[in-house]
Amino acid sequence: MAYLFTSESVSEGHPDKIADQISDALIDNFLAFDPNSKVACETLVTTGQVFLAGEVNSDIYLDVQKIARDVINRIGYTKSEYMFEGNSCGVLSAIHEQSSEINQGVVRQNPEEQGAGDQGMMFGYATNETENYMPLALDLSHMILRELAELRRENKDITYIRPDSKAQVTIEYSDDNVPQRIEAIVVSTQHDDFDEEGKMLAKIKSDIVSILIPRVVAKLKPEIQKLFTSEIKYHINPTGKFVIGGPHGDTGLTGRKIIVDTYGGKGAHGGGAFSGKDPSKVDRSAAYATRHIAKNMVAAGLADEVLVQVSYAIGVAKPMGIYINTYGTAKVDMHDGAIAQKIEELFDMRPYAIEQRLKLRNPIYEETAAYGHMGRTNEVVTKTFYSPYRPEVTLEVELFTWEKLDYVDRIKSAFNI
Repeated sequence: MAYLFTSESVSEGHPDKIADQISDALIDNFLAFDPNSKVACETLVTTGQVFLAGEVNSDIYLDVQKIARDVINRIGYTKSEYMFEGNSCGVLSAIHEQSSEINQGVVRQNPEEQGAGDQGMMFGYATNETENYMPLALDLSHMILRELAELRRENKDITYIRPDSKAQVTIEYSDDNVPQRIEAIVVSTQHDDFDEEGKMLAKIKSDIVSILIPRVVAKLKPEIQKLFTSEIKYHINPTGKFVIGGPHGDTGLTGRKIIVDTYGGKGAHGGGAFSGKDPSKVDRSAAYATRHIAKNMVAAGLADEVLVQVSYAIGVAKPMGIYINTYGTAKVDMHDGAIAQKIEELFDMRPYAIEQRLKLRNPIYEETAAYGHMGRTNEVVTKTFYSPYRPEVTLEVELFTWEKLDYVDRIKSAFNI
């Protein structure tokens, strides 16, 4: 029987995502000047205020106020009428030194025996329903908001958009899990005030349906384009007026959009957030590593859909175990438990090995903090970092290394595909 599945995304200007981006900008700056930094940094944003708190073990001192303000301005909170503006908001820091008891459980004389930064379980997921091996509903939700942000920055076709927005896509699937059509699209975008509320709502809906959605569709493959029919139910700013938004409308906190960050409700989630954590925290590094495994398994043709779980004890290098679920889509005559054993032989899942394999001790994290950590484009970029206490640092870094398909041949060989 056909069924409906929904995923949502939030924009870079959403309060929780502002917090994520500030936390990850701090991570990048610490790692740029001291790659061995151990950092856990949380951010809270509200009307006119930014609060930073967390634990750090590093040999660099940063101008955290400037870093936070630069992020806020880049996102687009540059006007006083937003009640949250990068150059004028207060930035308060309560960052202090990391607990020596945690540090001694992680750091080892032999780096390869580095312990996990915490206990817990992490999940990675991949499906062949999209080119980037992501669930379609989430992928489309991210695309809608990225395109909306482009329209906002262009300030030409649509001139009244403010930074805070959300999108949601509902897709009908056949009983054999193939997308059939888009049932509904929800877009809520913050906007400038209009003189007449009725005209405002009509204008916003018209622009979203006739300008934004066609720009998104034009970037899609024909097989996805055909899902956009005239029967889609659009809910555009369904509550009506949305002038008060961003941190003035809702307080934002680091780590509150973990489903947006991962798979939109598909697969599973271990509960740990990513942003604000250096890669010794397996909440982050192991989630990236399991995505890398799942994506390479599906790309190798081992299965149409894969969920990978890994679990750790704090201070212990070797994982407690690896679990694989192919949802009955495996193309090899093996049980999922046997597949997991072979995968464990191919991928060293000790924290230090993950850091080295995926190059996670580089300043690559601010780019992850909006529009999803998974399904992104692997690329090399040059980034420059400034400190009032050290010479500036310019680095060439590789982003989204966990999205590389560099283990496909090894998996094919191991499973005789």
